[in-house]
Amino acid sequence: MPVNITMYTDGAASGNPGPGGYGIVLISGNHRKTFSEGFKLTTNNRMELLAVIVGLEKLKIKNSNVTIYTDSKYVADAVEKGWVFEWQKKGFKKKKNPDLWQRFLNIYSEHNVKFVWIKGHANNPENEICDTLAVNAYKKENLNVDLGYINSKDDNAIQFV
Repeated sequence: MPVNITMYTDGAASGNPGPGGYGIVLISGNHRKTFSEGFKLTTNNRMELLAVIVGLEKLKIKNSNVTIYTDSKYVADAVEKGWVFEWQKKGFKKKKNPDLWQRFLNIYSEHNVKFVWIKGHANNPENEICDTLAVNAYKKENLNVDLGYINSKDDNAIQFV
């Protein structure tokens, strides 16, 4: 039986590129969980997308009905307007973050997902929590390495490491 899940996500970076992180709030019935992670060098868009991916990967019940609230037009529009499916058909040629988009599509197909864009920093309590989680994540010591960003051909990120 499908479960209804509400997910709020946010990504942040201090500089673009710079240290970055994501925050996730998952809500299902009376259950609520938060997740976050930080990276040494990444971009805001990568963190926005990674938040969605990790949130979906945390779901234990397949075919869940998931409503994702995000302040990322990049992520919401790419999916809701169907752009990512066209990018996939073209092998993500000349598109940024193909590693994350492919990972997203693998998990996206396991659920019934709907995106809702919300304005960031507009006093939405769950979005504000996600933003705080994301910022606090990249302020920690011993941050992870975003290998997908470091290895990308269209950025000169390697020089920053």
